[in-house]
Amino acid sequence: MRITTFSLGPLGTNSYVFDNGSEALAIDVGGDPAPMVEFLEQNGLKLAAILITHMHFDHLYGVAALQKALNVPAYVPAGDEPISRTEASLGGIWGMPPVPGFKETPFTGDFTAGSFSVHVLQTPGHTPGGVSFHFPEAGVVFTGDSLFYRSIGRTDFPMGDHQTLLQSVHSKLFTLPDETVVYPGHGPESSIGDERRHNPFVGDFVPR
Repeated sequence: MRITTFSLGPLGTNSYVFDNGSEALAIDVGGDPAPMVEFLEQNGLKLAAILITHMHFDHLYGVAALQKALNVPAYVPAGDEPISRTEASLGGIWGMPPVPGFKETPFTGDFTAGSFSVHVLQTPGHTPGGVSFHFPEAGVVFTGDSLFYRSIGRTDFPMGDHQTLLQSVHSKLFTLPDETVVYPGHGPESSIGDERRHNPFVGDFVPR
């Protein structure tokens, strides 16, 4: 398995291509997806689907263009429906441009996309229905804006909830194996064990 990161859009969102050598998933497409399309073509990869961790504008800007280019479904968490027609989702907040519309395929739990089994962890708090995508066989989890390197997601957007986010991190993410690599929506990658020990917002503060 291979993970390739593209920093896309006005907030430099981590947009990922996760592939097995022949087929791929795109996870959160924060801006113009041209670099992702070029990578897929150069490596002979078929895109099976677009996966969205949560319905905030900066994770959605490139979804419509990628969907149009490659005719693939865009899976969105059904739990984020309450914010799906707000500025935080559609753009406009802070004067950001609008998000182009795309065809949504809502999900509520685990599903299959092409040859990939997608294990969904419900990690609300940053948004009411935010999720993380765990791939146990690859030892990775894509956490969106729930868990970052030494930080967690902000909860001052509409329907964000700090205590819910803390519970999500502790009850869902921190139960994964320590060696699980964390691929967040912004910033560098980390690991579950490292964040459990050293994250000042949710960790145990164990000295190195």
